Amino acid sequence: MAPLFGAALVTAVATGPIDPGTATGRAGLQSRITATTDCIVRAVAADPRYRRASADATAVEATAPGATLGDLIVDSMPACASTVREMIDAWDATYGEGSGEAFFMGPFLDVLPTAASRLLDRAKAK
Repeated sequence: MAPLFGAALVTAVATGPIDPGTATGRAGLQSRITATTDCIVRAVAADPRYRRASADATAVEATAPGATLGDLIVDSMPACASTVREMIDAWDATYGEGSGEAFFMGPFLDVLPTAASRLLDRAKAK
């Protein structure tokens, strides 16, 4: 029993506590990803170019002359800089230093237009 207890104690100390109030662990990380996505979608939806296009078109891609959904996402980044930073920091805390920026610049941005389009369409349908 003592060796089992010792192994459990060493494992707990080595991995550190998972505090649900912080952005560590998978649940905390997922909440940061969701918060970042939601912030960007809200910023896009609030953009006058998106609202004007939404009134005139059914497709998100038909936002405005010269402004695609990608352009609106890029333009939303300053308004969401703090949530993006929190997501990157949470990813770094979970998977190691530097991995958060790689996640943001790769997989996150790869799926963001599709996710944003779906969330925007759902919001329009309500």
